[in-house]
Amino acid sequence: MSVILSNGAFAMAFDVLIIGAGIVGAACAVELATAGLRVAVIECDTPGSGATAAGMGHLVVMDDSEAQIALTRYSQILWHALVQDEPERYEYARTGTIWLAADEEEMQAVSQKQALYTAHAIASEVLDRVQLYALEPHLRPGLTGGLLVPDDGVVYPPRCAMVLLERAQQRGATLLYGNVVQLLPDGVQLESGERVKGEAIVIANGARARDLVPEMPIRPKKGHLVITDRYPGLLHHQLVELGYIKNAHAASGDSVSFNVQPRGTGQILIGSSRQFVDTSEIDYSILGKMLRLATSYLPDLAQCSCIRIWTGFRAATPDGLPLIGPHPHRAGVWLATGHEGLGITTSLATARLLAAQMLAQPPEIPAEPYLPARIFQEATHHE
Repeated sequence: MSVILSNGAFAMAFDVLIIGAGIVGAACAVELATAGLRVAVIECDTPGSGATAAGMGHLVVMDDSEAQIALTRYSQILWHALVQDEPERYEYARTGTIWLAADEEEMQAVSQKQALYTAHAIASEVLDRVQLYALEPHLRPGLTGGLLVPDDGVVYPPRCAMVLLERAQQRGATLLYGNVVQLLPDGVQLESGERVKGEAIVIANGARARDLVPEMPIRPKKGHLVITDRYPGLLHHQLVELGYIKNAHAASGDSVSFNVQPRGTGQILIGSSRQFVDTSEIDYSILGKMLRLATSYLPDLAQCSCIRIWTGFRAATPDGLPLIGPHPHRAGVWLATGHEGLGITTSLATARLLAAQMLAQPPEIPAEPYLPARIFQEATHHE
């Protein structure tokens, strides 16, 4: 069910209002509606737009911290279960990820990475130079090897958000169109003047969350992406340089990393960049650095035609982990935001953890590392 809100009294009331119909909000709607709650998802734009539409859709295990590896691995397992029957609905492909080592020093990092993955029962394989080029022959000569993580995959995020939203609606959730401008003690107020009642409110609109909760310690982190025309066979796996993690979670400054993805269409998605700015215009200086780095690893990209360039905003927290749980100072307000570049990967796990807390059920992995209270206390401490 979908409703366009207009002027006049709006009598509907819900157990839960979810602000944002991106992939995180849609996943939360599925879990809460399945539990029997009356759920409304409120979206001011097209469902699956915003950061969801801007993302790469890489379902990847990341190991920047124990909490990050736990959340990404848990969510990857949930994704595998979700897509196994109808992978085409989600435009899912099990591409695997190859973390590239440029020299012997980085090969030592590969060994450390594999040891960590093995400790968490995550399949991986160290590749020497010969094995690497057998899998990806178009890489530049001279790389030392890499780490193949075969269970990583790719989805098309806007499509996934729509499928999840449809599933939530089949379970009784309602999609409302309107722009929330204020949180109320018993619901929300929209730009149109309408008020929608809800016993609980879930903030799941990414970097825009600060419009409603200005004290939230998240910042928008801008990124650029480029997609090429169709070049089947040029790329087979998601390729990422080993320096990606360090650049991805830098607390300040601009950075670019080599990160390319094969799409099922034969197109290649090229990333990535990070800037702490809030303007959506293309920064051709940072874009140039990103593309030069990409072609330094994959020289044949220089001969490819790019058909679209776009930007998006990641919601970044100070410690690089999302906010999943109750707002510590606002009764009835719950947070599901701050995922930075891992919102697609961790959307399903976020929904499970949030629903478990809201329903007072034991979570399948510990929720403590992601509770919002940790960040608000730190922010208060530094004021």
